[in-house]
Amino acid sequence: MKDTVIHATNTIAIRHEMRNIARNLLEIQAVDLILGWKKGILPNKSAPAFIHRPDQVDDLIFDEFCYHNLTKFLLGCPDRQDRIADNEDRLKTAIFVKGCDSRSLIGLIQDNQITRENVYIIGIDCPGLKEEHNTTILAKKCETCYTATPVEYDILIDSPDKRPENPNGLKGFQAHRDLAKIENMPPAERGAYWQQMFQSCIRCYACRNVCPVCSCKECCFDQTLPNWVGKGNNTSDNGFYHLVRAMHVAGRCVSCGECERSCPMHLPVMLLNSKLGLSIEELFDEPPASMNFDVTATLNHFKPEDPEEFM
Repeated sequence: MKDTVIHATNTIAIRHEMRNIARNLLEIQAVDLILGWKKGILPNKSAPAFIHRPDQVDDLIFDEFCYHNLTKFLLGCPDRQDRIADNEDRLKTAIFVKGCDSRSLIGLIQDNQITRENVYIIGIDCPGLKEEHNTTILAKKCETCYTATPVEYDILIDSPDKRPENPNGLKGFQAHRDLAKIENMPPAERGAYWQQMFQSCIRCYACRNVCPVCSCKECCFDQTLPNWVGKGNNTSDNGFYHLVRAMHVAGRCVSCGECERSCPMHLPVMLLNSKLGLSIEELFDEPPASMNFDVTATLNHFKPEDPEEFM
């Protein structure tokens, strides 16, 4: 929609504009809920903020630790299709989004998980985030960012401090230090690397639960009939889980990095997503996932000219 742009000179000014926008939306009752960020209880941490009243807007912040992709919370709001079918009252929600967040929002709308008219999108130019455990360096997911400015918004807070964008799309991942290192390993060494990762997984499903692309009402891994994966924790079932999930988000992952950030075992979950995303972009000559409403996820449609070497 891209209606209005507000110019902010720095992070403090962004925070000021965020609060003004939120206060105005609630006072004129344009929205019922605002999703944003607030200061966490620990240093260098933020937390999701759920703002219902104008007197709460001063809790809103924006800094280099606002990691959370808030779009996942929209799946719990009453504008989901199942509630629409029941003719229940719908909340209109305003949400603050960074560049990568805005793409996951487009994906959810394309998947009919939320409706565009029930979401007011407040975009923020992202300056790049910092690592939680080493605040002197840029967060790994931001190294190859190519959407510092949200691709969809109703109002945008722009800033000269936004992170320079990578014009190479997912191909920028070829320069990703960890991905390049693994791709250059001999097959046996590469296999041992992934075996070690799968052995370390405790199958807590945090990566799935936090991912905005994982929007199924019932995940196949929670089913018992059929039982797709064993309930025990072992290398085989853990590997099956990670590979199937990677295929499910292939061409739909927006590189927000929430899966890897939330992993209690610090597993390199994004490497699988990045590799498959890069492969899809190269094989199908498709643009990165959810960059606009006109192009749906690669594995959500079929074209006769798609390569079929596996046949």
